[in-house]
Amino acid sequence: MWLMRGLSIIDAAEVPATRGARRKGLLGRNGVEGAFVIQPCKQVHTVGMKFAIDVAFCDRSGLVIHTATMKPGRLSRVVWSSALAIEAEAGSFKAWGLAIGDVIEVRE
Repeated sequence: MWLMRGLSIIDAAEVPATRGARRKGLLGRNGVEGAFVIQPCKQVHTVGMKFAIDVAFCDRSGLVIHTATMKPGRLSRVVWSSALAIEAEAGSFKAWGLAIGDVIEVRE
C-alpha cells in the first residue's frame, strides 16, 4: 500500500487488516517505516510506546484536518470529523511536507 498526495507517492503505508491489529497499532515496536493507517479512527494514544509519532487525522475525503506530534504516554484529542488517522515516526510529516489542508489517499 502507498500513501499518496495527488499523483505523488509520499511513502509506503501499512494498513492493518483486523480489528486486533488496529488496536495493537505500533505498540511493542521500536519504530515504523513509512506510515501506519488506522481506519476508522477519531483518537489515538501513545501509552506504552517506545517512540514519538506524528499523527494526522483525515476526514472521509482524505483531507488532513488535524496534525500533532505525540511523545510516548500521551492521549490525542478526539477529532470527531475524522475518518482515519495516519501515524508515522516523529519528524516524518515535516520531511514529507504533510500539512493540514493536504488531501491524502491510500492506494495499492
